[in-house]
Amino acid sequence: MTKRKSKRKNKRSKKSHKKVTLPISLLKALAGLSILIVLVVGIGFIAYFLIPPKQPSKPLPPKVSPAVKKQPKPEKPVFEIFPKAKIPIERPIVKPEKPPEKKLPKVAIIIDDLGDDEKIAQKILDLEAIFTFSILPHSPFQKKIARLAQDKGLEVILHLPMEPVEYPAVNPGLGTLLTSMSPDELIVQLEKNLDTLPSIKGVNNHMGSKMTTESKQLYQIFSILKKRGLFFIDSRTTAKTLCKPSARLFKVPFAQRDVFIDHHHEPEFIRQQFKELIDIANRHGEAIGIAHPNITTYKILKELLPELQKEVQLVPVSKVVHVIG
Repeated sequence: MTKRKSKRKNKRSKKSHKKVTLPISLLKALAGLSILIVLVVGIGFIAYFLIPPKQPSKPLPPKVSPAVKKQPKPEKPVFEIFPKAKIPIERPIVKPEKPPEKKLPKVAIIIDDLGDDEKIAQKILDLEAIFTFSILPHSPFQKKIARLAQDKGLEVILHLPMEPVEYPAVNPGLGTLLTSMSPDELIVQLEKNLDTLPSIKGVNNHMGSKMTTESKQLYQIFSILKKRGLFFIDSRTTAKTLCKPSARLFKVPFAQRDVFIDHHHEPEFIRQQFKELIDIANRHGEAIGIAHPNITTYKILKELLPELQKEVQLVPVSKVVHVIG
């Protein structure tokens, strides 16, 4: 009996010994975990106060299609591509406000393709007449010419490059709006072009015999013009232009070119074009002529200016734009 009792006591003592060792190991584990937590919290605290926060990354620029990336650069600035056949112009007859009193018809002369030659621009400014300067975006002297024109009280508009049928053999230059662009690319490029001359009142197209026939992309263009409160002058480089219905849809003030003055550089031809411009103004009460910054045009302008100012009232082009009902 005594042996059995002693065996039972030994078993109990072993069990009690095991119960004592478990809490000690558990305490060691808990102590180690506590130290680890303190270290992690301490490191996080130091990192929060000593390491500057990472700046948010800049948004990636919009993807540009291969057609835009591969756009060739012209070796020299290209002036307007003129339509081969004469495009008939439809104009409403503007009745004089006071029939008994004869008023001179209004004529707006736009000087296109400015921005690459400051000397010819200065010569035209020195004529001291009312012209509208249409300046190409991203051109080397665009800001200087715009400032000089505005100092003289002249109106400045943007000569917006648009894709012609002849593209890419003929490139309108930097900032051209292409029919291959996505809606986002088109709007981004248009906004960049407009931002180069923030003080402009309106826009006319540079080339664009293809772009001005694409209604969906014209809607995008005219929506931005409407948002910015700008008018649009259609240079009418194609008889298929859809600029007028687009302007009507968006209620953008609109007008269109009546006469290209100098698409041939012969002096006699330029004189005849000015005569036609005056005849159209007399018939309809107003007219728009587009000329270019070349020395022959400058000389004929200087020669005919006194006669022009007697027969018509030279006005900024904004005076002959209308919202189409």
